[in-house]
This record gives sequence, structure tokens and C-alpha cells, in this order.
Amino acid sequence: MAPFTVTRNALIPAAPSDIFPFVNNFHEWTKWSPWEAVDPKLNRSYSGKESGVGAKYAWSGNNKAGSGNMEIVGAEPGKINIRLEFTKPMKGVNPTEFTFVPEGGGTRVTWTMTSEKKGIGRIVGLFFNMDKMVGGDFEKGLTALAAVATRKTS
Repeated sequence: MAPFTVTRNALIPAAPSDIFPFVNNFHEWTKWSPWEAVDPKLNRSYSGKESGVGAKYAWSGNNKAGSGNMEIVGAEPGKINIRLEFTKPMKGVNPTEFTFVPEGGGTRVTWTMTSEKKGIGRIVGLFFNMDKMVGGDFEKGLTALAAVATRKTS
């Protein structure tokens, strides 16, 4: 049984160096993450480094927002890797990656989330179409990321 993968990408008319900081610092996610508006009373906490490897973010919210945490486990020009762990409503670890590839006069940003190859990650793939469930959210997030990054450069 294969794990699920959700991938979306967008061509953002900005340099990778103008987009990268908005993903590499969890404090910046409030400006573009598609899930920020799901719960106006969302509890957030930040720990570890301000940005880059070791930066951590945890959230807890209503039933739709759920709870979990993220940690940047890899950050280099062109790529950020995140360990994304959901604790509610379902437990699971979903490795997440953002890549930033120069293309034309902008940057092709690709956002990919995969499931664990064991436990609940295998089961979720059987009963839920994760691409349909979160793919649209990834698209909204990339559109918002483009708006934030291009506002910064203009």
C-alpha cells in the first residue's frame, strides 16, 4: 500500500530569496497559511530558533484546526524540509517539503506533503482522498504566499 502524496506548485514572480523567508520562519506563516483563518482563537506557540533548522511551531484550535506541531528539519537555498505532526483529530507525521526553483523571471515554488509509510498514514490513504482534501488549501496558500512575496518586492 503506497502512502499518499499531495503536491502543488505555482510560479511566483519574485526571486527565491524573496519567498524563502516567508516559509523558513513560522512567524511569517500567519501572513499566508491557508489554515490561519480556520479558527480565530487558534493558540500558537513558537520555540527553538527564530527561523531555519530547529525552528518550531505548535498549534491547538477548534475541531477544524485540530492540533499539532511543525519543526524545520532542513533548510538550504532552494529547499525547506518540515516535520509536520498532527495530534488531533488524527495522529500522524507528514513530512513536508517546499522547493524554490528559479524559472523565467520568477520562482517555481512546489509544496509537497507525504504520509508516513506505517500506522495511521497507511490507513488514511485507504479511506480519504488527501489530494482532494488539502490540495485546494495548498493552492490557496501558494496564491497567498505569492501575494505576500510580491508585495515585499514591489
